[in-house]
Amino acid sequence: MAHEGLWEQLVKLDRHQTSRRAKCLYRPDTDDYVVRFLNADYVVNLQERKIYSLRSDLSTQPAEFLEQLCILAYLINAKDIPLAGKLMQAEVLPGGQFFFRGLHKLPTEKLEKTFGDCPQAIYKAAEQFDAKQCEFGDASVEFYVLPRIPLTIIVWRRDEEFDARASILFDQTAGDHMPLDALQTAVNLAVEALVKAEDKN
Repeated sequence: MAHEGLWEQLVKLDRHQTSRRAKCLYRPDTDDYVVRFLNADYVVNLQERKIYSLRSDLSTQPAEFLEQLCILAYLINAKDIPLAGKLMQAEVLPGGQFFFRGLHKLPTEKLEKTFGDCPQAIYKAAEQFDAKQCEFGDASVEFYVLPRIPLTIIVWRRDEEFDARASILFDQTAGDHMPLDALQTAVNLAVEALVKAEDKN
């Protein structure tokens, strides 16, 4: 079974405390959680140890391997604490200076390539996440990848003098809710979804 170790940890946790910590719904009748991840609700069935997304047409789809990793890691680790309201780069999170480099570097280059010529296009691409517009850079948005983890993405336009630039910022509490590897995976999935949405526009 995929992520067997994470499932073992999750099923041992108090259901109601977990739902409060993770800011999600627990349904006793079916012994499952409903968690918002990016732009979809996911059911985490504790008895069957399966995760699937709920679609608008009421059909379901099994969660991908990396989606499962993010959701399980979040349910296990999330803390019942308020947002700090302080934005910071990944490298400033505890342990981030050494983790977010090389293969673990955040996908800012994808954002620069996709939105560098027209930063405002990120507003349309991020609509699927109920994103709100911010006042940073040439265009910026904030949206939640998970109920306690907002992301702020900023893009600066490419011009004759400067290459495009992009930043991905976290609330100071982000590292409290997920291990850094799962957090990085969640960001990668978010950026992939943004790029895919822009390709369709």
